[in-house]
Amino acid sequence: MSRPLYRGVSGVRTPEHNHDSWESHNKDKLDKEDLDKKGSSNHSSLPLKSPLKLLFSDNSHSKFGTNENGYSSDPLIGTARSRHKLVLHLLKCSLVFLVILALAGSFLWTVSISTTSRGQIYHGYRRLQEKLVSDLLDIGELSSAPSKMKELEFCSPELENYVPCYNISDNMGLGNSDGDQLDRQCGPELRQNCLILSPTNYKIPLRWPTGRDVIWVANVKITAQEVLSSGSLTKRMMMLNEEQISFRSASLMFDGVEDYSHQIAEMIGLRNESNFIQAGVRTILDIGCGYGSFGAHLFQSQLLTMCVADYEPSGSQVQLTLERGLPAMIASITSKQLPFPSLSFDMLHCARCGIDWDQKDGLLLIEADRLLKPDGYFVWTSPLVNARNKDNQERWKVIHDFTENLCWEMLSQQDETVVWKKTSKRNCYSSRKNGSPPPLCGRGYDVESPYYRDLKNCIAGTHSSRWISIDKRATWPSRDNLNKEELAIHGLQSDEIMEDNESWRTTVQNYWSLLSPLIFSDHPKRPGEEDPPPPYNMLRNILDMNAHFGGFNSALLRAGKSVWVMNVIPISGPNYLPLIHDRGYVGVLHDWCEAFPTYPRTYDLVHADGLLSLETSQQRRCTMFDMFIEIDRILRPEGWVIIRDTIPIVESARALIARLKWDARVVEIESDSHQRLLICQKPFFKRQAN
Repeated sequence: MSRPLYRGVSGVRTPEHNHDSWESHNKDKLDKEDLDKKGSSNHSSLPLKSPLKLLFSDNSHSKFGTNENGYSSDPLIGTARSRHKLVLHLLKCSLVFLVILALAGSFLWTVSISTTSRGQIYHGYRRLQEKLVSDLLDIGELSSAPSKMKELEFCSPELENYVPCYNISDNMGLGNSDGDQLDRQCGPELRQNCLILSPTNYKIPLRWPTGRDVIWVANVKITAQEVLSSGSLTKRMMMLNEEQISFRSASLMFDGVEDYSHQIAEMIGLRNESNFIQAGVRTILDIGCGYGSFGAHLFQSQLLTMCVADYEPSGSQVQLTLERGLPAMIASITSKQLPFPSLSFDMLHCARCGIDWDQKDGLLLIEADRLLKPDGYFVWTSPLVNARNKDNQERWKVIHDFTENLCWEMLSQQDETVVWKKTSKRNCYSSRKNGSPPPLCGRGYDVESPYYRDLKNCIAGTHSSRWISIDKRATWPSRDNLNKEELAIHGLQSDEIMEDNESWRTTVQNYWSLLSPLIFSDHPKRPGEEDPPPPYNMLRNILDMNAHFGGFNSALLRAGKSVWVMNVIPISGPNYLPLIHDRGYVGVLHDWCEAFPTYPRTYDLVHADGLLSLETSQQRRCTMFDMFIEIDRILRPEGWVIIRDTIPIVESARALIARLKWDARVVEIESDSHQRLLICQKPFFKRQAN
């Protein structure tokens, strides 16, 4: 059997000599047998040798094998063999010395690394991490996006006002009844797989404040019959012509909302509604708000009114209120807790809102109490207050008695309107008659994250450190600057908020310096209009998808922008929503893998600071592309999107946005080399008339 050829130190191979003598032959035979024995012994011990020994083991026995070409090694085994062993031994020693020297040098180099060098190494490591994230996003998101886009077409006309999670036919199939069919039922199967087009005659909303009083009929789904047959106080303050709906409350044919607001102020003990601020009132939750006329009137007094109402397939209170540029969202108080923290609002208002407060064993009034801050006001206008028949009088008595158990004080009753004030004294609950319902919630009950939980039969918030009377809080706008004690409740310090405020002040200046030329270049002048006013009037409804401390909202108002902001806290991140409400703003908790509770085309600007990084770091039930489809649904035509995130996230987002046909521009941030801005505008696509 032939043996492989091994290289010696000299690297020279010699042909085998041709000797035929018996002595030479016998000597070679004996040597060969002896070497074969040694070879077999060496081969049997190979698995036990270390890699270095195996690599540099003595292969002298191979010199006497014959290779496949008929050549063998030098048969001389005397001085040459000794020299060969010596050289190999020297090589081994040299290698060991070099390895030790290298390890020692590496250790000394590691110890001597300076802080700057470490920073550079960390920077390089972070860049590698970002590149890895980018590659993973490209593989995950972009690989799935093309297949989705193949199916992504424009929705049918029936879905022009589609709101996922509020599919009435599906809810009826689940057995919901007694009004619960309008409740929120979310799931991946309810997400639309198409882009919603604007109605045929859709027009860009009028600029604020004109758009507060006049809207285009084609932009909302409502009929003339729905306008005329509405019984709500604020719904009746409407006039309809061929193309527009007017909300001029000064009309002589309707009761004025100004008189109504003035009446409420007097019942509280104030001179007029402009004194609500001095009484500690800043945020108001308007349940079943009609079309927002109550909040529209109070807005000029710096009061922020959030409208909540049930989903309505047609004639929606929420849709028309948002079209007017006023805060509103779809929400039902009848079966689930609203997605607001406890102790969030200074006043709750319900004017013929259709809520039967005497039903469900008082659970609805308990939820109202949960939302009210201590010493907050509950204003209710209903024919039940002045009931003449016995049944309605009994219902009114049930409500009256239950509010006493909640430690509410009835301040005044005039005609159909009654005003209660929630207590700020915790000992009131312990002084109630024994066994008086409802009980207090336990200390371990979570009052800060009520994300559509079932209604709770206990009084919440009494153990909270946020139990502070509105009379003891600073009035607006000073409320925006919480004191040290109030910030400590939220685990923050004054310098953190000051730093955040300053950062957002600069950011908002940068945003507007970027948006202004874009808005002017896109709309230098519309037909039939005067020269365009300042660009911020192009924006009114703003959605902040990851609001943090509410700094973006605060900076906008400090800069004098005529906007309102829906501050959203993702459930996947830290919950600073109680802080936002304590600062005098409004916001909600939300899961961005679900549809936001609003109608299509309701926001002028959507802002996402760090949201995509937050969501992609979680175990998601949805993709980045799903979130962009939802943004497209709620953004009005020619509306804007600002995404602020890491470089790899922004690059991945830009690739996906290109498939939505949005205009997109990437902008560098001078103060942060690791982040980028992605500014996008939604095009104006609308359905062609047949």
